[in-house]
Amino acid sequence: MHPDSEDTSRASVRTPLGPALATAVADLSAAGVESPRVDAELLAAHVLGISRGRLLLIDSLRPTELSRFTELVAERARRIPLQHLLGTAAFRHLELQVGDGVFVPRPETELLAGWGIAQTAPGSTAVDLCSGTGAIALSVADEARPGRVIAVERSPAALAYLRRNAAAFPGVEVVEGDVTDPDLLAELHGDVDVLLCNPPYVPDGTAVPPEVAEHDPAEAVFGGADGLTVLRPVVALAATLLKPGGVVGIEHDDVHGEAVPALLRADGRFAEVTAHLDLSGRPRYTTARRT
Repeated sequence: MHPDSEDTSRASVRTPLGPALATAVADLSAAGVESPRVDAELLAAHVLGISRGRLLLIDSLRPTELSRFTELVAERARRIPLQHLLGTAAFRHLELQVGDGVFVPRPETELLAGWGIAQTAPGSTAVDLCSGTGAIALSVADEARPGRVIAVERSPAALAYLRRNAAAFPGVEVVEGDVTDPDLLAELHGDVDVLLCNPPYVPDGTAVPPEVAEHDPAEAVFGGADGLTVLRPVVALAATLLKPGGVVGIEHDDVHGEAVPALLRADGRFAEVTAHLDLSGRPRYTTARRT
């Protein structure tokens, strides 16, 4: 055989997908990844440029595909977030760009977004504080028929992702601002129908997975000694921004199932304060109506 023919033959050798996936699952499981099978399949689909559901139609990998897949699995085993490796995070019906410097939206936040969507009447004004990638704001714009959606974010790095994600929704206004500023959105005081917020709320010192500790920005995760440092001014700001009858929904840590409803009641400007559980039965967000 001619040497060139031998090289070509090696390059055309394909590796069965099943064993490659099995090895990846074992490696990710050994590294402590919570969902090794799902992550391995999503990485394989990413390399192949197909949806995860179409993996059933693939029986083997080309050498270049196997090499890239192996590299990505090794990075995931080092607890680099899956979404960073894919470049996107799924949230409700959206695919959002994510990466270093912005908090990766979590599935549990889809519950708060869904509540907000249900509260957003046609033509109403919705505000998303601590917007990050824009997951909540863009879901409202995508699934409801608001008149205005304003997404507020402080971090320059997160703002870059927010603006990129919001580019597909020309009706969404991106505002650089700090939610602890009582004069934020002063022109909207008393005019907002729906206010949603997923603030940093994890109490300082809480143990978090490596994906969070090493890759999510700390300012988007931790909320002071009791986790309520940002949440307290958000409650006051919500009362200022909302019109009478307007509603607020705030996500919080599962240790705040009593504290956040108490903050809203203590403010004195809210009624119908309601605590909501996530799908695992843990306290996850609280809603209220402006009196």
